[in-house]
Amino acid sequence: MLIRYLHLSVTLGDVARPELEISVRHESDNAVVTLAGEIDIGTAPRLTAAVEDVLEDQPVRVILDMSSVTFCDSQGLGTLVVLNRAATRSRSVLVLSHLNEFLDRLLQVTGLYNAFTIQGGNGTRVN
Repeated sequence: MLIRYLHLSVTLGDVARPELEISVRHESDNAVVTLAGEIDIGTAPRLTAAVEDVLEDQPVRVILDMSSVTFCDSQGLGTLVVLNRAATRSRSVLVLSHLNEFLDRLLQVTGLYNAFTIQGGNGTRVN
């Protein structure tokens, strides 16, 4: 089953901002949420809604495929922390998968790297 949450861009004045494309697929006991674009104050609520929907099915793991995420601001980071806690409350594990160099560095600099289960990409650790 593939669920797609898609919004291409938001226009603020004369400037079109990149959005976040979200797609969900289920693999065995896991839900894979593939993200493409920016996680910021404008897109974080849709990411939250998508992951909360996935958690209703009680997957063992919710894997966020971050390979196509191009930007993440403080609101995005806060959202990831909240989603990690929500997954834990649901007896699931939130996994950040395929972090690019930018996201890997962002989590390191903010001290959040060890707060997450990370696999693939630059962050090859799985805890």
